[in-house]
This record gives sequence, C-alpha cells and structure tokens, in this order.
Amino acid sequence: MRTTATQLSEEITGLGLERFVLELESDGLTIVPPEVTGVTPELLDRCTEVLCRRFEEMTGCPITVEGGPLGELEWPTEAAGKNHFDDNERPPPATQMIIQQILQLDRCFRDLAVNPVADALIGHLMGPSDFLGAATGGSARRLSSSNSFLKWQGDYGYGSGLGLHCDQGLNPLPWGRTALTANATWCLTDYTLEGGALAYVPGSHRSNGHPVQPRAAEKAVPAEAPRGSVIVFPGTTWHGAFPKKTPGLRLCAVPYYRHIAVLPQENTRITLRDTPWEDCADPKRMRELIGFDDMFPYLEQNQSVPRLAATG
Repeated sequence: MRTTATQLSEEITGLGLERFVLELESDGLTIVPPEVTGVTPELLDRCTEVLCRRFEEMTGCPITVEGGPLGELEWPTEAAGKNHFDDNERPPPATQMIIQQILQLDRCFRDLAVNPVADALIGHLMGPSDFLGAATGGSARRLSSSNSFLKWQGDYGYGSGLGLHCDQGLNPLPWGRTALTANATWCLTDYTLEGGALAYVPGSHRSNGHPVQPRAAEKAVPAEAPRGSVIVFPGTTWHGAFPKKTPGLRLCAVPYYRHIAVLPQENTRITLRDTPWEDCADPKRMRELIGFDDMFPYLEQNQSVPRLAATG
C-alpha cells in the first residue's frame, strides 16, 4: 500500500482526497461521504430497487428496505443447492444473502464502479502498473467481482469473532505495502452499530497478517456511515460485521478490486464481454477496470510469429 505523500497521484490531489488517503494509511479504512463522491439519491434508489427485485426473483420472497424479507427463509439442503455451510451441523439462520455479478444487472452499479473518487482511492492503494505494458492506462487496479450483501435482523453466525478476516488472505505471506485486493462498499442504507455495520480493526492493515482472536474482535469498531457513503479499505484490513439488531435491511453494493497480478473472483473479461458494459458514466475507465486490453490472461496466441521469408 502506498504510504507517503510523495506518491499521491494528480487524481488524488485534483479531487481533494488527501485526508481520505491519510485515513487509509493510518487506519486502513476511510469513509467518503456522498457530497464528496457525487452520488445522487436517484442513483441510490435505483440500486435499491434493482437489488430488491433481484432478491425476490432468486428467493421467491418479497423484500422491503423497511421490513426485510416478508417471509421465512432457509438454506437449501439438496445436493444441487450446496452452500459453504454444508460442513456445519447446524447452518446459521438465513439472515444475509449475497447477490453476485451485479454489474450485469443494471447501469446503476456500473456507474458506481467507475466513480472517479472511489477509483482514485483504489488506484492509490494498488499503485501504477509497469507489468510488461499490460495496463494501457497505467494503473494496476482491476475489477475482481461485483456483489451486494443484503443483511437483515440476526447475527448470521458470526458470533463473538465478528467474522474478522483479510480479503487478500488467499495470497501467500509475506504481504508487502501494495494492496493485492481492495474493497469499495457503497452504503445503500445507513450503516450503524445496531444496524449491523461493517466491523474493522483500525491499524490492522499494518500487521500484514491474519487476525488473531480474541484480541482482534476486542479492538473492532463499527464503520458507521450515512446512506450514499463509500467505505474503502485494502485487502490487509481486518474486517467483518456486527450483528444486525434492528428491523429492515442493511444494503450495499460492492465493486471488489484486485491488483493486475492477482487472480479475479469473477472472470469479467468473459462474463461482461457480451453485456452492455460500456453503458456507464465512463466507458474508457470501465474498459480498463475489466481488463479487456490486458496482455494476460490471454485467450489465443498474442505474440508475433515469424514466417518463412520469400526467396528469389
């Protein structure tokens, strides 16, 4: 992760984001309010509408921001519906769901992904790219996936440890100062402690290692933020979530980023290729984020091949 003022980009200084960079470097997380990012209530309403409709399509259960799911939900048990709780004797109550690949659902999510303020902060965390000319725009950040976490009343089985983890935990140690993954959580509802806010341990990114319990949970604090804020943090920050004790939804949209040298969660070059990915506020930025022009991973021969010279 970039940690000195001499490495601030023109984009950071031009947008006046210096204090948010300082928070990233000192605390490992920053909260940027909507008056800085420029997101509108109309955009947030559209994201909320699309996610609630998609939730009902996937689960068969109507849902509202005020009331949460309007029916009781349970995890599937049949072989075709395996989930990551299958090894547990008693899966936790269904009080959270992840909707994946949200960039394909609607332009509103693509507009969040190319927001210049969030993108500048992610770019600061990952730095420039000089990897064999792989990044035409010069930035190492790429999209890894795009998801929404819908959370309603309950603890989702996190327990006393709050589910604290590092997003780049699958990458082998030791980690360096450059973020290998980074997260931009767009709050589509208010984030409060009682409302199940994201939990994080300030300064934990400097450990460059995994959380140590129970000390980590004891030091965790809520990332409380008003609707429309974006919470940005590198993959080294210890984070999880507090239980949601209030009715209704805690809703977010999360473009998740990777360094160009890191494997993505979603193969966006394939999954977005035949979608209207360019239908967004900044098609050029989106093209770079997806990595359409990157050298790796290649799908066909991309190096020049000499041919037998003509004679005579």
